[in-house]
Amino acid sequence: MLASERIVSLDVLRGVAVLGILVMNIYGFAMPFIAYANPLAMGGTELHNIGTWFFTHIIFDQKFLSIFAMLFGAGLVLMTGRAEARDAKYGRIFYRRQFWLLILGAVHGYLIWFGDILFMYAVIGMMVFLFRNRQPRTLIIIACLLLPIALFMSYGMSEYVKKTQAEVIELTALQEAGEVLTEEQEKTLKDWEETRAFMAPTDEDLRKDIEAYSGTYLDIVAHRAPIVFSMQVFTTLFYGISRVAALMLIGMALMKLGVLTGERPSAFYRNLMLGGYLIGLPLTVFSAFNLYAHDFDQQYVIRVGGIANYIGSLIVAFGHIGLVMLLVQSGAIKRVLQKFAAVGRMALTNYLMHSVILTTLFYGYGLGLYGEIPRFWQMGFVIGVILLQMIISSWWLSRYRFGPVEWLWRSLTYWRRQPMRSNAIVQT
Repeated sequence: MLASERIVSLDVLRGVAVLGILVMNIYGFAMPFIAYANPLAMGGTELHNIGTWFFTHIIFDQKFLSIFAMLFGAGLVLMTGRAEARDAKYGRIFYRRQFWLLILGAVHGYLIWFGDILFMYAVIGMMVFLFRNRQPRTLIIIACLLLPIALFMSYGMSEYVKKTQAEVIELTALQEAGEVLTEEQEKTLKDWEETRAFMAPTDEDLRKDIEAYSGTYLDIVAHRAPIVFSMQVFTTLFYGISRVAALMLIGMALMKLGVLTGERPSAFYRNLMLGGYLIGLPLTVFSAFNLYAHDFDQQYVIRVGGIANYIGSLIVAFGHIGLVMLLVQSGAIKRVLQKFAAVGRMALTNYLMHSVILTTLFYGYGLGLYGEIPRFWQMGFVIGVILLQMIISSWWLSRYRFGPVEWLWRSLTYWRRQPMRSNAIVQT
């Protein structure tokens, strides 16, 4: 693939998305995971700290992750189209590519950071590949049918939690009365304790989490292994097959319609931006204040409290896409956009580097800052990493064709060492 074949708008969008994801992921690096959704649990309740949560929830939460998933689908269409243009069969190559992405995701999740998304993207990507030849309208219809599934499953989960909670109250009463519980009843209490510790952690639960991530590297790996396994299974089943698959299908449709390649007129992107913000932002603002009014109760969130941001985040994501496309078309802040494009060309490397850099800063085997930095000041680390990656990505790509992880991924996919020189011609 020649440098001239790159689609600048996709690179810029991908760079914006991967750096936007970092704004939310910092909470998972720096504090117990409950702090991602509940600012009252960790990170400070002062105005500047809870205000930081409001801002990131309204503008960033699920928005850039949605764009990233759409771009994954768009990339699938792009690569398939280029292969077909050369009369090459891409299916076998694609599934090898996804297999190695799955391995990279597993390594990332188990050995570096529990919040990996690559494993799920690899699995879901294998599924949506089957729809690559569908028309844009069909892809959007299927996506719209898939999107509500996660909401129904979340509501069903809330019903299960409510039922289990009532059962636990009864079992606890029996236990306190001196009755011997069956093995199954004991397991119910144990499982509930794990659920409760995740949804409504006490100060003791938070202290244990902080102690775990303040330990040695091997201790941390052992601690997060069951968490990663649970996320790989249940997040993929409950969230990936519905929301992530839908977003990838939407990305495929938008790619075929020329939306993500900057082919539409400026008026289209202006309307996309305005519509996305005027409709989506009121929903995400409502979401933030509604969750605050309910004290960020996680059972309320999984029941109905998450609906506004679930819908609003997708609409705001369209607004973000419209804004970026307008900037690309206008040629404004060109040098800044070039930096974002460089980050986007090395998106996989940069995504993994977030984990390497920030776990080293926050975990016990590094500087040990886990649980120590309030939410507002965490944004300083975000800005620092963003600036660092803009500089490093531009420097690296002035010398090499791919980011280091992208090079490894391609070499494994084609089972052949890929050339790294910036002027090389390589397989697509």
